[in-house]
Amino acid sequence: MNAERKYQVIVGPHVSEKTSGLAELQKKQIVFKVLPSATKHEIKEAVEVLFKVKVDSVRVLNVKPQKKMFGRTAGVRKAWKKAYVSLQDGFDVNFSSATE
Repeated sequence: MNAERKYQVIVGPHVSEKTSGLAELQKKQIVFKVLPSATKHEIKEAVEVLFKVKVDSVRVLNVKPQKKMFGRTAGVRKAWKKAYVSLQDGFDVNFSSATE
């Protein structure tokens, strides 16, 4: 994987009540929104390079599109991919210190 692809694989962190609970309960899991074409191996390499941590495992989930009503108009939200990244013991992600 080239260096440019590593910076494009991770779209951003996914923050919710569930994900903040995973990070706090000693599970050392961080959840990211990733490109739909990203593989587990690419996600692992990207997290290790961007945040300078060691990744233990990666689980990937495809989030299906949701049907929503926008006034009288029916619409569909986009499908996206979510990655649960487990870190090895002794490592933690600080989002403010990520390299650009």
